[in-house]
Amino acid sequence: MTATDALPAIDSAVADGKLTSSAAENMKRWLTEPRYADYTPQVIDHIERGDWQTLDDVYWTVIPFGTGGRRGRMYPIGSNAINERTIGESAQGLADYVKASIEPDASGVTPALSCAICRDTRHNGELFAKLCAEVMVAAGFKVFFLRGFRSTPELSFAVRHKGCSCGIMVTASHNPPSDNAVKVYWSTGGQVLPPHDAGIIDRVMNCGEIVRADFDRAVAEGDILFCEEEVDKAFIEAVVSQSTPGPRDLQVLYSPLHGVGATAVTPALAGAGFTSVEVFAPHAEPSGDFPNVPGHVSNPERPVVFDAMIEHAKQGGHDLCVATDPDCDRIGLASPVEPGGDWKTLTGNEICALLTDYALETHKGRVTGQHFVVQTLVTTQLVRRITESYGARCVGNLLVGFKWIAQAIDQHGPEHFVFGSEESHGYMTGTYARDKDGAVAAMLACELAAKLKADGQTLHQKLESLFWQHGAHAERLVNVQMPGSEGMTRMQEVMAGFRAGPPPQLGGMRVAQLRDYKRNLTVKLGGPAPPSKLEGPTGDLIFLDLVTEEGAEGNYVACRPSGTEPKIKFYMFAYTPAEQLYDLPEQCAELESRLDAMEADLREFAGV
Repeated sequence: MTATDALPAIDSAVADGKLTSSAAENMKRWLTEPRYADYTPQVIDHIERGDWQTLDDVYWTVIPFGTGGRRGRMYPIGSNAINERTIGESAQGLADYVKASIEPDASGVTPALSCAICRDTRHNGELFAKLCAEVMVAAGFKVFFLRGFRSTPELSFAVRHKGCSCGIMVTASHNPPSDNAVKVYWSTGGQVLPPHDAGIIDRVMNCGEIVRADFDRAVAEGDILFCEEEVDKAFIEAVVSQSTPGPRDLQVLYSPLHGVGATAVTPALAGAGFTSVEVFAPHAEPSGDFPNVPGHVSNPERPVVFDAMIEHAKQGGHDLCVATDPDCDRIGLASPVEPGGDWKTLTGNEICALLTDYALETHKGRVTGQHFVVQTLVTTQLVRRITESYGARCVGNLLVGFKWIAQAIDQHGPEHFVFGSEESHGYMTGTYARDKDGAVAAMLACELAAKLKADGQTLHQKLESLFWQHGAHAERLVNVQMPGSEGMTRMQEVMAGFRAGPPPQLGGMRVAQLRDYKRNLTVKLGGPAPPSKLEGPTGDLIFLDLVTEEGAEGNYVACRPSGTEPKIKFYMFAYTPAEQLYDLPEQCAELESRLDAMEADLREFAGV
């Protein structure tokens, strides 16, 4: 079969319902346009075998840039897959856009182009990293290349440390072993923001030839410089510079979840004075298969990844379990509920609150009204209440994605930045990078746990004290998987349903208003008031504000499609003010029951 012969077969597959029309259009481009000629034999092979389901999955759309870059399942062919073509397009588009954006300085000299590149432990990571380096060198960039595997925050640091024009991190974070991705960074060390993201994707979508240099020749000619030893040392020093003196008597069990964490967390903890750190052996091997993690999903948000660690910690007399995701930009924690008692994991929002309070406390005496903490719209309001109690500002009107936190740091003044956090277990302090950092978060968590241990407390007990001071908060995230072209359509239908006619109540509470960040409108429900303008960012995010029978506020739901994975997310928030607390365990249980009812009603309304 030739490419010409394959076209009628594609049309027949569409007519027979075996292939979506969008997949057919993308496949035809890969069969007829010269830029895809290297992949024509593989596409034809799939057609001859009648593997239409696979073809539809990998061609039904063009894999987009989301909140964390271009991420997806690896497959040798396909516009909706991570492969040499889509990775090459990403690098070529970045190179072309950056070159076009660089302007001469005041003296008329155009700055030299450079790019930092590294990768994590995932399959094909080295292949994709070298491919990106070859593209950047061919485009006239000097490449600072970190051999082996390194953390995403170290890449962010490297961009700033080496004064690069941009950076590329090859990682799919906590996704399954089948996935990989590129995260693209600007000269600030932060992930690419508007308008640059749109400019880059325009170049990517119109990428013709991918021009590559030879990697080994580029190394020999000095166009690719290996800099891991220099950058490793400087990065760890930058992380440790954020430490605070205090107790260090803490037995820590640490898991890199088969990722890169041993290059960042363990040296950072050692540099900060923690000498009793054991790396959990079953998770220590760097492996893109994540073999010893339940479900092979190395996500520290999942309590199940801590089950084996907790059992080992109980036997070994440890005080704290820490885990980082494969690229070491996020952490999870587990600790005893009370000294010598049962263990429990902490949610991302609970860690947000604990580390925010600790960061502000260690600034005590120096916090002014100019100092600020940053969080996203779907992060617990406990962070805001804690921040304001210290007299600092909370910048929180941000879309999901740490790139917005990084932008806020520069907008509001890095010299006054205290702490940044998001509910998905991402945390940052200091100004050495512009992305969340599992190493610095682990260090702060260990410092706090050691301080609490010296006072006879645990992290959970500290959280309770924050509840007594600021009110009891309960949050829950529900992820609903919606893969493939059908899933994308379903996500759009669910979001449209909430906008067109939200449910009258959730969890026994009245839905009082809808905040729609896509249209930037606030809609009061059950009354004649017209919609009003909603101040804030623009994105596909909806909030439903709830009111109890007694008229109490502070309970709400947020809905959004994920920017990096094929799923829709429901964020639920329940709250009891501090002045209404009398029996904290009982009232926290009531909040969990409230969340149960909210989740049940949400699922029924959305049909998921």
